[in-house]
Amino acid sequence: MAITGTGVPTNRTNIDLPNDVSQEIIQKTQEGSAVMQLARQIALPGRGAQIPIIASDPEAAWVSETGVKPVSNPTLDKKIMQAHKLAVIVPFSDEFRRDAAALYDALIARLPGVLAKKFDETVFFGPASGTLANFDNFSAVTGYALDTANATAYDGLVAIDTAISTQGGTINGYVFSPQGRGVLLGAQDTTKRPLFVNTAAEGAVNRLLGSPVYFSSAAYKAGTSGSGATPDVVGIAGDWTHAMYGVVEGVKIDYSADATLTSGNTTINLFQQNMFAVRAEIEIGFVAETGYFGKLTKAHA
Repeated sequence: MAITGTGVPTNRTNIDLPNDVSQEIIQKTQEGSAVMQLARQIALPGRGAQIPIIASDPEAAWVSETGVKPVSNPTLDKKIMQAHKLAVIVPFSDEFRRDAAALYDALIARLPGVLAKKFDETVFFGPASGTLANFDNFSAVTGYALDTANATAYDGLVAIDTAISTQGGTINGYVFSPQGRGVLLGAQDTTKRPLFVNTAAEGAVNRLLGSPVYFSSAAYKAGTSGSGATPDVVGIAGDWTHAMYGVVEGVKIDYSADATLTSGNTTINLFQQNMFAVRAEIEIGFVAETGYFGKLTKAHA
C-alpha cells in the first residue's frame, strides 16, 4: 500500500508519539516476531555496523611440566549489518482523530504484527524481489524432511540437530508455521501415541529435543508440484547465538488526510471517504551465520 498522487498533500504532518507509546510498538513487534525473540539484539547506527565473527576457536594442547606452551590463534571474520527501511501504511476512519488515545491503541494493535511478519518472512525466505544488501536470510539453507516414506518427523528433527551439531552449533530454538504444527501434532509412535504432546487435551508443542518452539505464519512457504517439485517449508531451526538484528531508532509515524492510496487494484481517496492514513516505518538490519540453520519441510500437497 502506498501514497500516490502529485505534489505534497496539504494536510500531512508528523504524529509526535510519546516515547512510551513508540517503545510499546517496538516491544510488541519484538513479541510478535519469532526472529526477534530468538536472535540477539545489538545497537545499530544509521550508517550500519561491522560485526566481528569468531570463525574458529584457538586449540589447546597437552604439554610436559616444563614444555613450551603452544600458540594457537582464533580465526576472525566480520559481517556488515546494514539498516533497511521497513514500512507500512494503514488507513483509519476520521473518528479516530477525535481521540488520540484511540489512535495510539489502534497503532499498537495493528502495526506491530504487520512489521513483525514481514521482517520474519524476509529473514526466512529473503525479500519478495531483488536483494537487500548486507541483510542475511535463510532461503538457501539445507532442508530436512519431516515426512519421508522411510522416516518419521522425529527422524527429521534428529537429522537437522545432527547437522547443526556437526557445524559446531547447538539448536536452541525452532520456529514452526501452523502447517508445521499440524505435522508435529500428527506425529505418532508405532502404537499410535502422539510423539510431541502429552495429551490430546493439551494439544501444545512447547519444546522439541530440549529446545523451545515458537509458532509464526511467516515460517511457511508453499512448494511446487509436477516436474521439479519442491516441498513446503514449514519451519526453521538453528543456533540463534549466531544471529543478530539491530534497530536504528524508534518507529517513525506520519499521517495524511488527503492523499490517495493504492492497494492492489483498490484505490482509497482519503479526503473523499472521510479517512486518514498512518505510515509507520523502522530501520532494521539482520545478519547470521547461515550454516548454523536449516529448513524443516514436508511434501507439497
